[in-house]
Amino acid sequence: MNALTFKDFATDQEVRWCPGCGDYSILKGVQRALADGGSQPEKTVFVSGIGCSSRMPYYIETYGFHTIHGRAPSFATGVKLANPELEVWVVTGDGDGLSIGGNHLLHTLRKNIDLNILLFNNEIYGLTKGQYSPTSRPGTASPTSPQGSVEAPLRPGQFAIGAGATFFARCVDIDQKTMPGLLVEARDHKGTAFVEILQNCIVYNKDVFDDVAAKKTAADTQIHVKHGEPLIYGKDSDKGLRLNPQTLALETVTLGEDGITEADILVHDETNPTLALLLANLAAPAAMGVLLRVEKPVFEESYWDIRPTERRKKVEQLLRQGHLLDRRAP
Repeated sequence: MNALTFKDFATDQEVRWCPGCGDYSILKGVQRALADGGSQPEKTVFVSGIGCSSRMPYYIETYGFHTIHGRAPSFATGVKLANPELEVWVVTGDGDGLSIGGNHLLHTLRKNIDLNILLFNNEIYGLTKGQYSPTSRPGTASPTSPQGSVEAPLRPGQFAIGAGATFFARCVDIDQKTMPGLLVEARDHKGTAFVEILQNCIVYNKDVFDDVAAKKTAADTQIHVKHGEPLIYGKDSDKGLRLNPQTLALETVTLGEDGITEADILVHDETNPTLALLLANLAAPAAMGVLLRVEKPVFEESYWDIRPTERRKKVEQLLRQGHLLDRRAP
């Protein structure tokens, strides 16, 4: 069998997002990741909820479900439990996943189901015309906050790690250099892999991440973390992060100033949830890459370990009978 390319994961459907939308770049990154990771179209499923990001299943040559608002993790859980051999992806946005879908997302992370969850974060509701979302920054003016939002924004990384995620990573929509590889790492993780993708909404929240994503300054506004390597960044690789012993917070230091050497710089440990949380909450520089990766029991394996024959018989019955409303209690 010949190796697949990203073109093999493109459908014949017209891709319909606003010109300049970050979703185009994410779609390309996902298709490349599927090809690079050796995914098989007939054994891969994409599940989405409601929102601009949720059109993704139409544009990927795999099985797909476009489901209801906020419930994509629950549908995906059912798919994975019914057939654990499938590779299952969930596509959601900051509104779909963290507002109406927050409870579903929380328990999916807590259970550690072997799913790959992509959360497109543009800090706004794009599909419904620009209302502020759970991740919108204070002062965001929108149809539902004409004087500016006064709410404290929800941080996806803090949410995921606090809910017990075993894998959390972050990237930017335009970063085609690292996104495909990062998504392959998420795919290969055994358990719930949660990836936050900072995404530009060209119409309703243009350039909201420009302070982080702008290519001219990205070297100084992003830190790409790698397990076992010092947390060093900057155009000249002369900046780093260390832990302030008084505040127990990360702080930026410059190598060579005040006697600072590489020995003073923290080394990234992706198995440390506390460090991952500090990095996830860091505003400047914004941490990119795999912030957290730990091993824990996977839900569906534990589920099928209990009376597997009985459970398989029941699942087969449910999948093959007619209307579920007609079923009778055993």
